[in-house]
Amino acid sequence: MIARHLIIAGRVQGVSFRGGFVAEAHKRRLAGWVRNNQDGTVEALIQGEEEEVEALIQWCRRGPPAADVTGLTVADVGADPTLQTFEKRIGISDS
Repeated sequence: MIARHLIIAGRVQGVSFRGGFVAEAHKRRLAGWVRNNQDGTVEALIQGEEEEVEALIQWCRRGPPAADVTGLTVADVGADPTLQTFEKRIGISDS
């Protein structure tokens, strides 16, 4: 199991990015979360099998049809064995 922390920039809020992200994560049986940030980015933590995590990262490079992704930052992080599901977090963080 691997885990990645993502920051996605561009036109990624108000275009169903998080909803599409959750659907893709569920399809790939990944755990973690996704949320909007105050600075207009989308932030996520994803973990699971390497091939599936990498496939979701590739999806993030384009996002849903209305999105315009201009940047993607990916960082390796330690897996959290307590995360068993994937959720869309409500609200905007201070990040």
